[in-house]
Amino acid sequence: MTTYGRTALLLALSSAAVAASLTVARADTAGAGGSLAWGDCAIPEPVPGQQCATLSVPLDYSDPGGRRIGIAVSRIRGDRSEERRGTLAVIPGGPGSSGVRRLASKGAALRGELGGAYDLVAMDPRGVGGSAKANCRLDEGDRRLVTLRSWPDADGGIDENVARSRRTAEACARNGGEVLASMTTANQARDLDRFRQALGEEKLSAWGVSYGTYVGAVYAQKFPHRTDRWVLDSSSDPDPERVARGWLGFLGPGAEDRFPDFAEWAAHPDRTKQGLRLAERPEDVRPLVIALAERLDREPKESSKPGVPLTGNVLRQALQNALYSDAAFPGFARLVVDALGRARTPVLPRELTDALSEEDAAVMVGVICNDVRWPRSVPAHRRAVAEDRVRHPLTAGFPANITPCSFWKAPAEKPTRITDRGPSDILMIQSLRDPSTPYAAGLKMRAALGDRARLVAVDQGGHGMYLGNGNACGDRAVTTFLRTGVRPASDTYCG
Repeated sequence: MTTYGRTALLLALSSAAVAASLTVARADTAGAGGSLAWGDCAIPEPVPGQQCATLSVPLDYSDPGGRRIGIAVSRIRGDRSEERRGTLAVIPGGPGSSGVRRLASKGAALRGELGGAYDLVAMDPRGVGGSAKANCRLDEGDRRLVTLRSWPDADGGIDENVARSRRTAEACARNGGEVLASMTTANQARDLDRFRQALGEEKLSAWGVSYGTYVGAVYAQKFPHRTDRWVLDSSSDPDPERVARGWLGFLGPGAEDRFPDFAEWAAHPDRTKQGLRLAERPEDVRPLVIALAERLDREPKESSKPGVPLTGNVLRQALQNALYSDAAFPGFARLVVDALGRARTPVLPRELTDALSEEDAAVMVGVICNDVRWPRSVPAHRRAVAEDRVRHPLTAGFPANITPCSFWKAPAEKPTRITDRGPSDILMIQSLRDPSTPYAAGLKMRAALGDRARLVAVDQGGHGMYLGNGNACGDRAVTTFLRTGVRPASDTYCG
């Protein structure tokens, strides 16, 4: 499927920082249909009025009377009771993002846009934040972003990726337990419906971003008559034969779509006085970055973090992160300037130096591997990587590379097929130049939904459009829909 940096992780389907482990203070539990006991939220900087609770759900929905686990949930009550529309669920990206913290970061803006007419709610998916967690007990070196992502070796070899993927899958099978096995998109949709019941709502509205659009689409497919006004922001292909494997494959084209925005910025004369101009012409920026990555493959450069050199793959990963938002362009350009020169030691951001927590690594690998069966042939992956490196040098073959999912136990259930059967109450918004969920991938979701949806295409680069990278036209279309229920009569374009 994230604005969400470290959660980009294996798939880069979201762009906000991975939520640190958190607990929910003074919150009791509630089952489906029960009342939730709301209390203070033990998170950094909650929105004034934000409350938290714990929802009790079945670990295994095929055994509803069996073991139960806790799901952290949060709400911000609407302040316009006379104009109350209902409840809007904020569905985070990832897999691995915290809905509770997403609500804290976007709650004030949402409340302002929607005039206080909605109660705003969110939950931490299984494995995240204050919800039940699992632990694969992975070594620290296997929990860094550039190792969780399967970047091939400098020569395109994947032997190290194969070995790491195998030991990650084996560690998760050995240590993850039932909670890890339960981390699926289908269960996240079911948990959301239990949350709806506990809130006493007949229907929900929702705003899902990145991977959250797939969760939202699955919910709308499983519970079509429980949806009110449904927004899918930055979608990818919901193909049930591929699911996350397909999302990964779109990252190469996505980087190619988005890079010209960075090249234009990095070649602009205004960058000269900032010391960040990389070339005089935009068309010269791409070969410069590719050549620098190849040089760092051969000769890694010492960085600000002892023991973590700036390698070609670290530079490539930094680029992928930077393409999510124009606001990240200066940081990447500075990294390139420092890597090219000798005056400064390149300073790497934390997401490229620090290992993820054991719990965060488990959920990000677990969900994508539990959702669908992945190809197991190592020779086929070798061939695919070689082809992809030629086709998309900015991503150097990693979108086609092997992952722990190739050594994973078969999924417990088949993925949900997204169809055009259901209420016509979905509004999609999609960037024309998205590095993670490119426009071509969003069109796959649009085609699957048929007349259930309308699409707003935004001529703006980046990932996550509404109240993020979007423009006034795109924001206005979503706000109008959520406030009035009025969508464009047909698919539309925002310049």
